[in-house]
Amino acid sequence: MVLILQHTVRVQASLAMARLQEPQNQQCPTVNAYLLILENDSNPEVRRAVLSCIAPSSLTLPKILKRTRDVKESVRKLAYQVLSDKVHIRALSIAQRVSLLQQGLHDAAESVREVVQVRLLPAWLNLLQGDVLELLHKLDVENCSQTALDTLTALFTHTPQDQLLHHRLQLDDRMLVPAGSLSCESVLYWRALCEFVKTKGDEGEEMLEKLLPEAATFAEYLYGYVKGLPVLSANQRNIATRYVKCVPVLSEEQKGDFAQLELVMTKEFISQQLIHLTGCLDTNEEGGRKRVVAVLQEMLVLPQTPPSLVSLLTEKLLTLIPDDHRRIQTVAEVISEVREPIVVRQPLEENEIRRKQVKLAEVKVGILEAKQALEECISNQEFNRAAELKDSITDLENLRNNILQEENTQQDDKEAETRMEKTDPETLLRCLTMCVELLKQMNIKTRIGPTMSALLSSLILPSISNAQPAVRNMAVVCLGTCALHSKDLVNTHLVLLLQIAQLDEAKIRISALRAVIDLLLLYGFTLLSERPSAAPQTSHSPAKQEDQGEGEEPEEGSSTTQSILMMLSDFLDSEVSELRTETAEGLAKLMYSGRISSAKLLSRLVLLWYNPVTEDDTRLRHCLGVFFQLYARESRAHQEVVEECFLPTLQTLLNAPASSPLAEVDVTNVAELLVELTRPSSLIKPGDTQEVCAHDHLAVRVCGEMLKDPSAPEVRLYAKVLNSLELSADGNTTRDLVTLLQQVTQEVKDRIALRALEKLIGQLQDSNNQPDLSTTTLQPVDVNTEGKAREETTTEEAANQDLDQSAKRPRRGQRKPSTVKGAKKSSRSAESSEESDGENVPDSVPVPRPSRRAKTAALDKTRLDLSALLHQEANTS
Repeated sequence: MVLILQHTVRVQASLAMARLQEPQNQQCPTVNAYLLILENDSNPEVRRAVLSCIAPSSLTLPKILKRTRDVKESVRKLAYQVLSDKVHIRALSIAQRVSLLQQGLHDAAESVREVVQVRLLPAWLNLLQGDVLELLHKLDVENCSQTALDTLTALFTHTPQDQLLHHRLQLDDRMLVPAGSLSCESVLYWRALCEFVKTKGDEGEEMLEKLLPEAATFAEYLYGYVKGLPVLSANQRNIATRYVKCVPVLSEEQKGDFAQLELVMTKEFISQQLIHLTGCLDTNEEGGRKRVVAVLQEMLVLPQTPPSLVSLLTEKLLTLIPDDHRRIQTVAEVISEVREPIVVRQPLEENEIRRKQVKLAEVKVGILEAKQALEECISNQEFNRAAELKDSITDLENLRNNILQEENTQQDDKEAETRMEKTDPETLLRCLTMCVELLKQMNIKTRIGPTMSALLSSLILPSISNAQPAVRNMAVVCLGTCALHSKDLVNTHLVLLLQIAQLDEAKIRISALRAVIDLLLLYGFTLLSERPSAAPQTSHSPAKQEDQGEGEEPEEGSSTTQSILMMLSDFLDSEVSELRTETAEGLAKLMYSGRISSAKLLSRLVLLWYNPVTEDDTRLRHCLGVFFQLYARESRAHQEVVEECFLPTLQTLLNAPASSPLAEVDVTNVAELLVELTRPSSLIKPGDTQEVCAHDHLAVRVCGEMLKDPSAPEVRLYAKVLNSLELSADGNTTRDLVTLLQQVTQEVKDRIALRALEKLIGQLQDSNNQPDLSTTTLQPVDVNTEGKAREETTTEEAANQDLDQSAKRPRRGQRKPSTVKGAKKSSRSAESSEESDGENVPDSVPVPRPSRRAKTAALDKTRLDLSALLHQEANTS
């Protein structure tokens, strides 16, 4: 009641202070008190009360925006309501508007999403006189197109169907927006409206007829717009990107150039949206569909087509061609046109023809003069001079014949056509991009035929050694994707991919690593035993070789398998965070899919998750956090792997030197995580109840570790672990465990650990209904002596409090999992869940730990079923 009274008083005090605010006063005590409460009060009702009263200003607005990311749904909902009612859209920056819509439209709570759709967006529209295009302009659609699309979809969802066609698009009599009226906002609105209407089924098809023309008409419209795009070199694009990111102080000439570049990039964005619109066209009619396919092919060949449109154009082209063999043939033809365009040799001009005729006449005169001089030299017996003249006559005759041959060729073929192969990086990158899109669209069961083999040998493999990193990266992606369709390619090029993963630039190494992981996921390590072992040799310390040499189950005899696993293990220590994250995600997929079963690798992943070095790597922490829970819950065999890595993981942390980041990790928290992951009750499909569970094996391992060194400081930790285990009820197993625990108690001298062990022995004996098996070291409690019983209880509570306090000491680099967090809530917090949401809760007086049943119940409330998410991530690659 005291806590409830306190938070009620704070709520009423916050409401009473509302009229004392001075929003213009930067030192207003009421405003400062409100800001302090918003940041630090642990009760959501108090924060809601302050949100409802606080006056928006330049000082308070950032704090109000921060509450849209509050842990409580009710607080987030009220924050959006306050923003919609009290804050003008112009008071927010573009980044703040985009962030609000990104978070609000994808919030986990339905009520929050509804507030954003029903209150915030209509409020912003009313402030802009209902102009949707002006709202899009406020969101910077060029850089945040997906957020703008989500916003328009939300608006259309809550718009009556009969008003959807009351759009602000200025369509002409051909049902097209005039090219001069196209803007980023209008074309994005056009696309979003057509895509939304298309989802309405048959009724939407009728509405689309009022929004889009026939397929052939729209294809000509798109072709004309893309053909008019100016061509930018790669250097100009790099300059534009650098200016956009850095925004330096520009000179007047540079400002003019940048304005031109910005205009070109805007036209490219409009072209992208028009290409997306081709997906809404009615292509059931054969003539219109053929025309759209032809136009898309022509745009891919056009030199004016920007590189940013190639991938999208190829994707839309392939969606219109259902058959894989036709797709391959079509893309191969386009690539041939791009790499070897037809060069037309124009006929010579009149001046060039006259010049050649004069040249021919001079050669003929020279031949006649040389012949006359030759006759004179022969008559005068000047044989040396005659030999020189003879050679000169031969050269002149050859020159005359060449001129005459050129004239005959030009007369026969006035406009000769030849093909010239292009090998510049831009052309190669364009062709490789089309190959990548083709391989994405192909069915995984489609084999590599002659056409793809020709592309592989003539385009993909030569590009891997190209000097440009972008070309090499795209070639590696193509090679890895091709290998998914053919085991022969894996046997031929796996070593190449492994070498690239170790030696090239970071981005290319990541692409090669993804390809290797995908191949292992598809084919497994058994594929490696079918090929000769020629994996690249990497340098490893003897300790690492011993660590990786055992415990890796797949094909231990294969040097290729061991080299791959060593390489992946080394990548976990890479200084390149992206490479480290990609490796950890790949190993998680391999382990979850059953391709690898290794306690040592799992231990490495656990240490990586807790390592303070990875604290800022959100993707890595999220991936591993999901993986650990799903992996352990999947099967009993997985729990055995976790149980096997328990002691090595703790020993690594306990033995970490002071200079290592692992020395900052809370070992107690890691032990609690591994105990929770191995609980038999957490299995999705519990196995045979007669089998010995993972916690029984873990108890034996922990007892053995305690017997090795009974005086070690971690004995208390092991005693705490034993008391948190969920042991089976099998009588024989219990008796054996009690006997082992008695041996431990005879060796352990630490009083707190000894008392915890005595408590566990008593619980096991009571659960098994056994007679008292305790030795002289374990004396039963004299229930007839009240003072002794009170002393016993006090000692036991003190031991529990001491163990719990050691677990509550936080350290830097610690990221507590939700399973452990839910299991450590106190009983008082469970009874009064509305008093605090767990944010900024002050340290309370230690209380006795809850029973195992209460702990399990709290864990069940916080556990999420994320199996679908990990399955989806595993299938994405």
